[in-house]
Amino acid sequence: MTPPSAPPPPTPTRGPVPTRRPVVAGLLLAAGGGRRLGGLPKALLRHRGRPLAEHAVQALREGGCDPVHVVLGAAAEQVRAEAELDGCTVVANPRWREGMGSSLRAGLASLADTGADAALVCLVDQPGVGAPAVARVRSAYGSRDTLAAAAYAGERGHPVLLGAHRWRGVAAGAEGDRGARRYLAAHRASLVLVECGDIAEPYDIDTADDLDRLE
Repeated sequence: MTPPSAPPPPTPTRGPVPTRRPVVAGLLLAAGGGRRLGGLPKALLRHRGRPLAEHAVQALREGGCDPVHVVLGAAAEQVRAEAELDGCTVVANPRWREGMGSSLRAGLASLADTGADAALVCLVDQPGVGAPAVARVRSAYGSRDTLAAAAYAGERGHPVLLGAHRWRGVAAGAEGDRGARRYLAAHRASLVLVECGDIAEPYDIDTADDLDRLE
């Protein structure tokens, strides 16, 4: 008598393939020397008892950015000593006197081998731009080609979200104090504006008159 054959193995069920959560790095530009503030680096200005660099790092982290890279230049060692930057990658920019463009290039270069899908760029001298604005602009990420920026009453501002495929082009045009402005203007059709005027104030701390905005 022929023994009964074993039943075939069950066909495995295929559930949804998990998608990788995009890695959006925070990039804080904090290298400036505060020329219009009499040479006081903005990263060291005190707001609510702590340096502005520390406030900006906290906003990036609470807004969902990880990792966080911080570009320092003027008074870099003092900033390291006074601001809580634990867990951040600190990037030295010896060419900080050339302007914000050099810091943007240095920061993007530091992210090149991290596997990050995008960089969310913040400026150290905007304490009115906090975690809610960071999170809202971060949520605009769609792919490594994403180009997005906060808007205030329809006017482009910071933070700015740069998909990794954009970094080389942004760096190529980042000169002087222009930062990413040239690239954003040239790619206006691809730029997504994310209104943040209801949750942030985009003022800069540029001159002595602006110091009254610090708390």
